[in-house]
Amino acid sequence: MWVKWFRFSPPQILVLGFAAIILVGALLLMLPISSTTGESLPFVDALFTATSATCVTGLIVVDTGTYYSTFGQVVIMLLIQTGGLGFMTVATLFSLVFKRRISLKDRLLLQEAMNQNTMEGIVRLIRKVLIYSLVIESSAALIYTIRWSFDMPFGRALYFGIFHGVSMFNNAGFDLFGHYQSLTRYVGDPIVNLVTMFLIVSGGLGFIVLSDLVDFRKHRKLSLHSKVVLTMTASLILVGALVIYVFEFTNPGTFSSLSWGEKIWASFFQSVSPRTAGANTVDLGSLRQATQFFMVILMFIGASPSSTGGGIKTTTFMILIGAVISMIRGRSDLVLFRYRLTQDRIFKAVTLTMLSLFLVIAVSMVLSTTESASFLSILFETTSAFGTVGLTVGLTGKLTVIGKFIISFTMFAGRLGPLTMAYALGPKKGKELYRHPEGKIIIG
Repeated sequence: MWVKWFRFSPPQILVLGFAAIILVGALLLMLPISSTTGESLPFVDALFTATSATCVTGLIVVDTGTYYSTFGQVVIMLLIQTGGLGFMTVATLFSLVFKRRISLKDRLLLQEAMNQNTMEGIVRLIRKVLIYSLVIESSAALIYTIRWSFDMPFGRALYFGIFHGVSMFNNAGFDLFGHYQSLTRYVGDPIVNLVTMFLIVSGGLGFIVLSDLVDFRKHRKLSLHSKVVLTMTASLILVGALVIYVFEFTNPGTFSSLSWGEKIWASFFQSVSPRTAGANTVDLGSLRQATQFFMVILMFIGASPSSTGGGIKTTTFMILIGAVISMIRGRSDLVLFRYRLTQDRIFKAVTLTMLSLFLVIAVSMVLSTTESASFLSILFETTSAFGTVGLTVGLTGKLTVIGKFIISFTMFAGRLGPLTMAYALGPKKGKELYRHPEGKIIIG
């Protein structure tokens, strides 16, 4: 491959690679050509935007549709595509195009980047990732273009279609409509709602699940991973839509002025979006506190492994629920779809959840001292950054310089994952040659 790495572990290379892309993106966004006014964007704002785009989050401190020029918007779109697929996937694309050999070190990196347990078939999976992304984004861009050609000139509709196809499939949530309005003008539009939700869900399912679904006609079966992801995704969307519909039905700031059809569309869209897209069709700042807190939970869970989304992931959440149910029933094994999960899977799920929870709590506490906002707004912003969601109740534009750096770090950690960050920063451990005697403590 065209990049050679020495003396770094795969997690360290991923951290350094994403950091390098963010820095280059920030420098490009600082150029006068990137803004419509010809002025240079302050470094902290450029770094925040580059981090948000590369980590496919969608939080913004300046309006994407009005502040950035076409050059700046294209830079953001390229950062979204690179960050969504992963820089190692993009590097592999160049290697495949130029017929370069993919070394063992590169395969180890791809295994870490795609969160796989084995290197077997990893290059074949990368090929599928690239093909699926191109097909889905192109198809969505075409439908977007046709729909928006009724609202704007065809050339502008085509540009909007391509940008939003890339942004929504990669769960970034960046939009070009300006004035921080996202997709609120299309709250009841069936085409925009269906296409956008399809992009968000397909990008959040993960490429392994997409591959399973494509091959289902041939093999007539799904892997355990795909069954867990599809079951949990469908459950969260349906339950989320129902809860949001009930909580917001009589809210004068959001749903009360909408028709029955628009309320249903809005409920499903706001249920899908926290998983982890960042687009919205109603004013999130006007939602009831109960709804906002419920969306915090959805954002914390996030999307699925090997996807363009963040959060602790649907599989982790399913394992936690299954472990609780197994413990209540007095069973020693966790069984999902007639398959028993090993203890290391459960330990990893608990570890990931606790690290993520500690990160969100710590960042929220720090921001509570640096920012002038309600705690729920700060928690919402922090969880949105950690889950690489991009939804906000209005705090992003009011962040202090310290707050911008903190949220940028949270987006970075959320995109790479707390475990990857811990492996990259922690010392390398040798294999334990002995086990301690078993002890017992009282719990509960």
